[in-house]
Amino acid sequence: MRQPGRAPGVMFLHGFNSDMQGGKATALAEYCGEREQAFIRFDCRAHGRSAGDFADFTIGGALEDALYVLDHLTEGPQILVGSSMGGWLAFLLALTRPERVRAIIGLAPAPDFTDQIYFDDFNDAQRAELDAKGRVNIPSQYGGEYLITKKLIDDGRKHFVMDKLGQIKCPLHILHGQQDADVKWQQSLDIAARWGCDDVQVNLIKSAGHRLSEPAELLLLQHTLTQLLETP
Repeated sequence: MRQPGRAPGVMFLHGFNSDMQGGKATALAEYCGEREQAFIRFDCRAHGRSAGDFADFTIGGALEDALYVLDHLTEGPQILVGSSMGGWLAFLLALTRPERVRAIIGLAPAPDFTDQIYFDDFNDAQRAELDAKGRVNIPSQYGGEYLITKKLIDDGRKHFVMDKLGQIKCPLHILHGQQDADVKWQQSLDIAARWGCDDVQVNLIKSAGHRLSEPAELLLLQHTLTQLLETP
């Protein structure tokens, strides 16, 4: 969904097994509409309204989608807002199209999360099933299950960014809940320490979880975006 408006544009990148209809994306759409700020959000392949088999989803494929949107559906400098996996995609876009990325807001950013799932979240039985069958379903704390494939894990390793963050020279502002059960908040401090620009802020929210979609958290997101929009 593309909303016309003034520059710089704002581009929202959703998380894994999420979509552009979540609370953060819709709140940003409304906020940018009120400001007459250009805004775009989209569903990566195999997510939301986009076509594709989730079993074929990879970070490389999501990056192709994000690059297409950036290259063909936006104009001028963009502020990227990346939620969880979307933070990983935002960092990849900044490495690939540095001239187009004015700043990044990371919402519990999860770069390189595929190996974290494999080594930290899986038990021995799940790793054995993934290695034997190429796929495994794991329970979600939000209800139901979601699929992790060997293709996702292997492709993720081709797109790791943690060791490349020093190459990124744009401002970075991170919001991360300290009750996040999916992405450790300490990783955001590590990201900040590696970042290649001095304009880095990490805002830790003591009571917040991973989703960062409560009213106070959305207001903080709006405030963070306003800061970046109004910085020359």
